[in-house]
Amino acid sequence: MAFDFKKEYKEFYLPENKPAIVMVPKMNYIAIEGKGDPNEEDGEYKQAIGKLYAIAYTIKMSKKSDHRIKGYFDYVVPPLEGLWWQDGVKGVDYSHKEKFSWISLIRLPDFVSEEDFRWAASEAEKKKKLDLSSAKFLSLEEGLCVQCMHLGPYDDEPATVGLMDSYIAANGYENDLSDERRHHEIYLSDARKTDKEKLKTVIRHPIKRKSD
Repeated sequence: MAFDFKKEYKEFYLPENKPAIVMVPKMNYIAIEGKGDPNEEDGEYKQAIGKLYAIAYTIKMSKKSDHRIKGYFDYVVPPLEGLWWQDGVKGVDYSHKEKFSWISLIRLPDFVSEEDFRWAASEAEKKKKLDLSSAKFLSLEEGLCVQCMHLGPYDDEPATVGLMDSYIAANGYENDLSDERRHHEIYLSDARKTDKEKLKTVIRHPIKRKSD
């Protein structure tokens, strides 16, 4: 049976729909950075998603190629993720999506090296006839965070973020959002096929002790 990150690491991918504190270790990702409204048809964000999956599935299917990845095991491609921010805005202003900056992400298994990533990007470029020069190998260690499962439309996320803010304040923490530590979302539902009211999204914010 293929290794499923969501099932094996439930503390990171399947939290309850109430806030909880979690320590997030270093993970490696395929990453593409961009700007603009994620809902724009054929926009930069939707193009980035296609590029991420092209590389992700090239790595997954490397077992059928001449490129052998040391330590490879069969796995389910992890869910799409995103880091989001807006210049000059603390938190997220959902009424001005055109001002979003983002880094779109798909997690890589630990056995994938940066060299393996470069091979996969090159292969996907040739086979899919895509320009993948914007795709990067990113190592990210988020550390101490609060997270919560958000149920429903993306535009309703402020209510869940409010619960997270109240929770960390009651437990002696504060938000630590910065240029290095971003608002993080993990998409467990396919927004193209799922009713908005049934969308499941993990929201994660970096935090620190109030005395830090």
